[in-house]
Amino acid sequence: MSKTFRSLANPNYRIWFGGAVISNIGTWLQRTAQDWIVIAELSDKNASAVGLVVFLQFAPQILLLPITGWAADRLDRRKLLFTTQCLMAGLALILGLLVLSGHVVLWQVCVCAFALGCVAAFDAPARHAFVSDIVSEKELSNAVGLNSVSFNSARLVGPAIAGLLIASVGSGWVFMINVLSFVPLLIALHLFKHRLPKVEADNSKKTPDVAKFLDGFRYIWQHREMAVILVMSFLICSLGMNFSVYLSAMTVHVFQGHADQYGFLISMMAIGSISGAMVTASRRSSPTFRFMIYVAAMFSVSCLLVAISPSFWSFAVLLIFLGLSLQLFTTSTASYMQVATQKRYRGRVMAVVLATALGSTALGAPLVGWVADVFGARWAIGMGSLSGMVAAMLGFWFLRQQAKAPLKMESHDKLQ
Repeated sequence: MSKTFRSLANPNYRIWFGGAVISNIGTWLQRTAQDWIVIAELSDKNASAVGLVVFLQFAPQILLLPITGWAADRLDRRKLLFTTQCLMAGLALILGLLVLSGHVVLWQVCVCAFALGCVAAFDAPARHAFVSDIVSEKELSNAVGLNSVSFNSARLVGPAIAGLLIASVGSGWVFMINVLSFVPLLIALHLFKHRLPKVEADNSKKTPDVAKFLDGFRYIWQHREMAVILVMSFLICSLGMNFSVYLSAMTVHVFQGHADQYGFLISMMAIGSISGAMVTASRRSSPTFRFMIYVAAMFSVSCLLVAISPSFWSFAVLLIFLGLSLQLFTTSTASYMQVATQKRYRGRVMAVVLATALGSTALGAPLVGWVADVFGARWAIGMGSLSGMVAAMLGFWFLRQQAKAPLKMESHDKLQ
């Protein structure tokens, strides 16, 4: 256990971790309430409507990618995060007041979701890169894993609480509670004001700022294994990460359930996600490329089993394994990319990584929603199995190509 939680020995990271846990719980409260009011109250149980909201919330990760990565590397990350957290709290307040007024309509939720996505596009890469400002290089892989433990612990608790709160006090108050959840993280960021060493920005004048926008792409392209991992991430996240779409559709159409059942299903998936994050955090070394291929194959099998599960309880239990495999892949990807990237490029590279994961989720959401509405929610989950299989096959193909390359060079040398 001491090995798993070793980063918490760092006092600055303890402050960050504590504030992030509460903030993440609030985030999952809002996500659950938002998805539920869309499918149950603002549309005719339409999974495509949920897919549209998910698309609008995550599309800015792609649209704003050049600016967000540059901002994470060039601006003061603490100040940037303080600003983004305040803006997200304000958007939660607006949406909460709209719902409590009783006059909320779907287009208002869509606008708030898009605005939240724009702010989160700046917040996410800065938040990931900020961890390297708090901990040492030796602690970084463990800290990344613990960040995922924090996020997925919140995903375990948040939706379950949200389901009960929606049933008892209504969705509007869930949004208002989320507003309060930003306070601890804002306090933590304020406490860092005089505690962190100043991080030198990449202020080289040899390269224009516009050209530096593309540095993250250039860096990844020069390291081909990172490029392959991004393609694998795109395949898996575009279809497999849209669990809010297919779980809400399964709840209302297949199991005829309510908000508490929906929250329960997300929490079951989060049990596996926490386990996956703990496994990543407990590793002494960063994940290998081969490990991520095996996890992609594991994800494919898990999706298939979930899609064909016959009952609510078998479906719920199998979601644990789906959450485990999905989290192992996403956390390993983030850890691999951070450790393999030079520190001055981390903000831009992580912006590309996050934009790939969240942006592909946005692009896949309307398709997953359409398949759920037309063919059924089980087919929507089955698409995730197919994407995981293709990702694993791509990874194995790349390894074979890498293995053949030295042999070709050796044969060429002998001929010479």
